[in-house]
Amino acid sequence: MRKGLVIAWLILLFTGIAGLFWRSEWVYALPTPVPANYHPVTTGTKIDLSGHIAQTLPSGKPLFLHFFNPDCPCSRFNIPHFRDLVKRYGQQTNFALVLMTDKHYTPDDIRRRFDLPSNLPVLGDSSLAAACGVYSTPQAVILDRDDQLFYRGNYNRNRYCTDDKSSYAKLALESLLRNNLHPSFDPMALKPYGCKLPTCTQ
Repeated sequence: MRKGLVIAWLILLFTGIAGLFWRSEWVYALPTPVPANYHPVTTGTKIDLSGHIAQTLPSGKPLFLHFFNPDCPCSRFNIPHFRDLVKRYGQQTNFALVLMTDKHYTPDDIRRRFDLPSNLPVLGDSSLAAACGVYSTPQAVILDRDDQLFYRGNYNRNRYCTDDKSSYAKLALESLLRNNLHPSFDPMALKPYGCKLPTCTQ
């Protein structure tokens, strides 16, 4: 009798855990609602970086902007993937993290907390999000060498960014570095999902 109760309790426990995990995955894959005052920014638009980062990074390289909210679970899940992109492509591409939160964090706080390179620019100017058409986190924005929007979208279909076939931001960056200026992506790459700005809610 006792053994049967233990088995039933374990089955119930594992079913509950599996249900929570499935719901979490399902919620994560829902598109982020488009804000009422959203102004689309199309691919090819020149992004004005004056007053942001233009003077602090080497010229002649693409720029990869990582829009990041430290309180967003989706953002935290993909930090290892972002670190890997910086390590792998940092010689060919400028990288910067754009901090999207109402809370106060210093650049050093973010770099220490998430084990990011000490020389990685951490920008606190959230107006870059509107300039690039970003309204959720995490989002990747890639600008070409002329500061034109090349890619704005998701990192991966998988929240942990472990699916190489849907590694959208990485594939976009590789396409730009190979001068393939018209890569094609499935709709999941370009429809924002994750935490809605600025409140970190779905």
